[in-house]
Amino acid sequence: MKIVAAKKILKANDQLAEENRAKLNAAGVFCINVVGSPGAGKTTLLEALFDGLDGRLRPAVIEGDIAGSIDAERIEKLGVPVVQINTQGACHLDAVTIAAAADGLDYAEIDVLVIENIGNLVCTAGFDLGEHLRMVVLSVPEGDDKAAKYPAIFQGSDVLIITKTDLLPHTNFDADRITADMKRLAPRAEVFQVAAMRGDGVPSLADWLVGKCKTR
Repeated sequence: MKIVAAKKILKANDQLAEENRAKLNAAGVFCINVVGSPGAGKTTLLEALFDGLDGRLRPAVIEGDIAGSIDAERIEKLGVPVVQINTQGACHLDAVTIAAAADGLDYAEIDVLVIENIGNLVCTAGFDLGEHLRMVVLSVPEGDDKAAKYPAIFQGSDVLIITKTDLLPHTNFDADRITADMKRLAPRAEVFQVAAMRGDGVPSLADWLVGKCKTR
């Protein structure tokens, strides 16, 4: 019987992630790994964010889903280059799938590559994809206790986006609580509040992203 240790798998993933990052660096492309639960509003956030960039950055997207291409089709309608990954059951993306998907993109035409990871607050926490920054998206309907319940994904993220804030008056969601939990787990993390469908908070987020890409 052959037994493969999980540490060996993660080490191999991390090595390939570094190769992915080196290729991005060489091309001058900034990469963001967007994580969050199904329905958190990740794709809606990207739609609003790309519109808010107002041509200041050239984005491209790698979409991760277990099946289907619904989100990729939404991104494609914006005129943004997109590659779909279907994992057919796997609950996260890894550096291998990103390396394969990136072959379908022309880095010379891209300033920022956004990887929309599969909706999951657990599995996605353990895999470096070669990104420069990890963004965790949490919607108001999910509750303000998620950082306490799923600390790894928040601790490993550089920015928290609280989405669907237009619903705050209708819930008991405590933005101060989740912000404090995030700062405890990741003290240098940025926190933004956004209602993407109304455009609230999007200009500030877009400006921040432009700054990150220009000064990295």
